Formats: sequence, C-alpha cells, structure tokens
Amino acid sequence: MTRIAISKFGIRRAGIAIFIGAMLIAAAGGSTPALAQTAPTTVVLVHGAFADGSSWDKVIPLLQAKGLNVVAVQNPLTSLADDVAATQRAIAQQKGPVVLVGHSWAGTVITQAGNDDRVKALVYVAAFSPGDGQSTSDLNKDYPTPPGLAHPQVDAAGFLTLSYDDIAQYFAPDVPKAESNLIAVIQGPVRGANFDEKVTTAAWKSKPSWAVVTKNDQMIDPKLLADSAKAINAHVTAIASSHVPMLSHPKDVAAVILEAVEAVK
Repeated sequence: MTRIAISKFGIRRAGIAIFIGAMLIAAAGGSTPALAQTAPTTVVLVHGAFADGSSWDKVIPLLQAKGLNVVAVQNPLTSLADDVAATQRAIAQQKGPVVLVGHSWAGTVITQAGNDDRVKALVYVAAFSPGDGQSTSDLNKDYPTPPGLAHPQVDAAGFLTLSYDDIAQYFAPDVPKAESNLIAVIQGPVRGANFDEKVTTAAWKSKPSWAVVTKNDQMIDPKLLADSAKAINAHVTAIASSHVPMLSHPKDVAAVILEAVEAVK
C-alpha cells in the first residue's frame, strides 16, 4: 500500500512538472516577438553605378565599431528590378530593424526597396531620390549634364563604364590615384536603360530620410542633390566632397548613418 501511495504521489508530481513546463514553453513562445524587436540594427549598404560593394570598405569598420551589423549588397546593375531584388534579399535576411543606405544610382534602388517594413530609415549618399512614377532620368532632365557623364563608354549591349581618366578626374578626384585606378578596375558596368525605369512607390514618403549632399560632385549636379534632399524633407549634411564621400570622407558619412540609426531606435 505504501509503495502504491508513493507511486501516485510521483505521478501527481510528474503531472505538475509537465504542466509547469508547458506554461514555460508557452511563455517563451509568447515572448518571441519581443525578442525579435530587440535584435540589433543592421545597416544595409547599397552601391551605385560604376562601383561594387567594396566602395563602402572605409565606412564598414566605423559602423561595426559601434556594434552594428553591416551588410553590403552586390547589385547586378542590370535593371532597377534586379537591383531592388538584390537589396530586398539582403533586407529579408535581417532579424532586426534596418537602416538602408544608397549611393548614387542606388538612391533610386532604396527608394523602391525601402518600402519593406523592416526598413526604419533611409540614407541617401550623393544619391537620387525619385518620387512615385519617376525615373532617375526624370530627375536629371532639368539640370545640366554633369561633366563625368559627358562621354561614358558604351558597349554593344548598352552597358556603361567610365575610363580611368574620367574616374580620376570626375568620379573620385579627391582620393589617391592608386585608389581611383582600383575603382576603375572593379567598377560595375551599369545598363544605361536602368535610368529610365520608374519607381512605383517612393519609400521616403513614409520613412525618415537623411541625405549627404556632395558640394564638389561632378557626376550628379550638386543643386539636384540639394533640391532633392529638400523635396523629400531629409536631414541634410553637406560635404565638400566628390561623388564618393564614403571613400574621401568616410567618417562624415558614417556619422550621418549613425545619426539615422540613433534616431529610429
């Protein structure tokens, strides 16, 4: 009889333990969204035309030093849709909030890709920021053709590249010659028709935006950059830089990105 009583007591204790365990599992499951919300911010960096992801190599360690996750997208530069898809894949891989950063042509890319709910802020670095139904060319049409785009090299498939001389003189004149030569070697050819492809919904309408306006830019008219930043109500930082401030003024660019990160925490 005693042995049976002990067994019943043991069974009762086991049942209580199972119940408590189930409650703990349910509680843990209920807290999953909160855990997701506390995941660290990721900065997704999107390169522009005549470049690749390595164009951010001076900014990346500055952001990582602040404890941020950083991802640099490799755009194929074959169409707006293709570049948006590459950027969206990078965004989708992140568990926490995203600050989306675009340089030059990639301003158009992040304007479309930034509609993802994970994206909390946009940063335009010497970048285009078209509105609904606008293309990059639509933004350019009311401004003078910048000297850096006067004579691009065009292949039979309609892809554009820049010569060593044009990169050194117009694209990146404020970096050492060895560095501009490297840019020329690794540049990503961009399909010229990309610039006529239109954004459907501009993310800057619903997301806070920051803009780096490059006052010495010879690839995008500086007035276009300033006017566009004003049009999207961006927080503006003007830098006496060429078209590649992330290479010639990486600390200034990193500071703007960090400002955006802090603002949306």
